[in-house]
Amino acid sequence: MSPVKNGRVIYNEIPTGYPVPGKTLVYDESQTIDLENEPLNGGILVRVVVLSIDPYLRRKMLDPSIPSFLPAFKVGEPLENSGVATVLRSEHPNYKPGDHVLASFPFSLPFQEYLVIPDPQMRILENKENLSWSAYLGVCGMPGQTAHHAWKEYAGPKIKKGDVVFVTAASGAVGAIVAQLAKADGLKVIASAGSDDKVDYVRSLGVDVAFNYKKVSTREVLQKEGPINFYWDNVGGESLEAALEFAAQKAVFIICGMISSYNTDEPYNVKNLQQLVWREITFNGFLVASLLPKYDDEFYATIPGRVARGEVKYKEHLVKGLENTGQALLDVLSGNNFGKSVIVVSEE
Repeated sequence: MSPVKNGRVIYNEIPTGYPVPGKTLVYDESQTIDLENEPLNGGILVRVVVLSIDPYLRRKMLDPSIPSFLPAFKVGEPLENSGVATVLRSEHPNYKPGDHVLASFPFSLPFQEYLVIPDPQMRILENKENLSWSAYLGVCGMPGQTAHHAWKEYAGPKIKKGDVVFVTAASGAVGAIVAQLAKADGLKVIASAGSDDKVDYVRSLGVDVAFNYKKVSTREVLQKEGPINFYWDNVGGESLEAALEFAAQKAVFIICGMISSYNTDEPYNVKNLQQLVWREITFNGFLVASLLPKYDDEFYATIPGRVARGEVKYKEHLVKGLENTGQALLDVLSGNNFGKSVIVVSEE
């Protein structure tokens, strides 16, 4: 077999503000690969099936000289993130052709069609539930782990009958799962989203109060429906400020992300942080990698089955083709996606 094109998405330059498709991220087909003869060096050759698009990718598009909890992407190299791939050839005893493998945080796959992995350290997906491979990048992947692990760690031990939780970006990959976990634990769930159709979706998950924060004042909703005992923050900014104002005494805040400030040099300055003291609020920032050893086995033993039985619902935003990665990332950062964003690299 002659060499085939090996399409890639190259991180081309450090963006200011939102990343620009075709400028920040550039699709490239100059590389080729010989699928039958490419040296494996004791590793495996894989064909990438699906790749994940997540908001945190923007946090890796910084000048490397700027201190960050995540290493910056290297200009001129392929974008990287979680993904599922099929093993085509193998010289490694733990993997065989036909296996589907999951690369998830802290491991990742480059955004390209084929690659050799000399020292694979990935989970083999048995997929007894016959879920889509894309599900392992969302509800059964890093977003699901983020929701499950942090809810277990920070909310689980403190939940009492009658408690109220406010979840922001509740139509998103993480927020939708948090809302369902909280509802299953018996909480009253208040949930915000950024459009009417997203609010309709959030209502379908069984939450008690869902609203479009672009049309309805978050403060007014929380004033009426609160006080809140738990707050899951995906956005920061004004939502965080409102949550502080209407927090119950000894409330628990779980800070997952602050997407409202990812693409600006002038982030919103929360004005009422003194509420942390006056309301005796516990403020929990976390990185999911720190919780993986404690909760991963339980997650993979329970969540895929709950998803297959319809107990945990999810929505996907599938984008076909590596060449559309730049637009897919921009859509996620600007709120124009609906559901977990996944790049479909190859069809199976």
